[in-house]
Amino acid sequence: MATAVDPGTSERVKQWGREIGFDAIAVAGTDLAAEEARLMQWLGRGWHGEMDYMARHGARRARPAELVPGTVSVITARLNYTRAGTRDSWKTLADGEAAFVSRYALGRDYHKVMRAKLQRLADRMAAELGPFAYRVFTDSAPVMEVSLAQRSGLGWRGKHTLLLSREAGSLFFLGELFVGLDLARDAPVTEHCGTCERCIEICPTRAIVAPYQLDARRCVSYLTIEHRGAIPEELRPLMGNRIYGCDDCQLACPWNKYARTSDDPDFAVRNALDGAKLVELFAWSEEEFDRRFEGSPIRRIGHERWLRNIAVALGNAPATPQVTAALRSREDHASGLVREHVRWALSRRTRSGATPPPASPGTGGARTSCAPPRSS
Repeated sequence: MATAVDPGTSERVKQWGREIGFDAIAVAGTDLAAEEARLMQWLGRGWHGEMDYMARHGARRARPAELVPGTVSVITARLNYTRAGTRDSWKTLADGEAAFVSRYALGRDYHKVMRAKLQRLADRMAAELGPFAYRVFTDSAPVMEVSLAQRSGLGWRGKHTLLLSREAGSLFFLGELFVGLDLARDAPVTEHCGTCERCIEICPTRAIVAPYQLDARRCVSYLTIEHRGAIPEELRPLMGNRIYGCDDCQLACPWNKYARTSDDPDFAVRNALDGAKLVELFAWSEEEFDRRFEGSPIRRIGHERWLRNIAVALGNAPATPQVTAALRSREDHASGLVREHVRWALSRRTRSGATPPPASPGTGGARTSCAPPRSS
């Protein structure tokens, strides 16, 4: 049963959220029937790949009141993550000896940051309104966060499947509070992509198969983060120097000229990851990997997949003696997965003198967000 609140409570909640540090707060209902049909179609095509949890939860993802019984409203939150002074992404992508890491992962694990802020908001609400039922989510459970944010008016779904905002582009995190409070809903906003398809044209692996349709199995974010096995050989040359995640669809989006920077120290660049050299990162031991990525979202892929991803990038890098020596140093690695990708990379060293540099912005050539794939 919903807890009754006065009509002005929603505005008070938004104000508390802004005081805590969120860049935007809005309220949605729980009806996602139209989104549920699209979700089931997407799962039926197998485009979720190895992300079995998506199929396991099935329709529950589109039914907030079933996922958390008693949910009446969903408070959606936006938090910008781009830091001023970060090395230009295009420059890093064009530098074949550097590693490209999706900009959302350069600092502290966003799950921890968002969860802490959402909990602070829930605590403030409980102090002001009295006890109420709630649950915090931030890309950590079967929640259709883009759909909920769209319903709440935080933005619209772009053709790359991410949320877009006229005020902030798409370079932000999303989080939710499922609550048993009957809050005033916000109205959705209109879409503003028009005829633009730059995100589709620039995707290096053609993972965006049509407007609003993402085959995650081809997405560089999926391949470098979610996928546990060998990366398909035909996709490896297209990945360039992208070792964790994919931002190209966002970099090409005209709306991101409005993306706002964050002064949150949690999102400051760690380990010089906005332009670190591939050879240096490939030399990290497992102990060094774990130590350097303490509190980072990157740590969850583990050292083995870290080396796998970098081996692919080294296979696409200029054929320098340093690159070859780095690969040779891992030829006898204990992991068969690492050895396979190292052998592939070395075979490219012998077949060609140097790999062509990434395509320039806007050409639709081999380049790579999704922050992690957001098919929902």
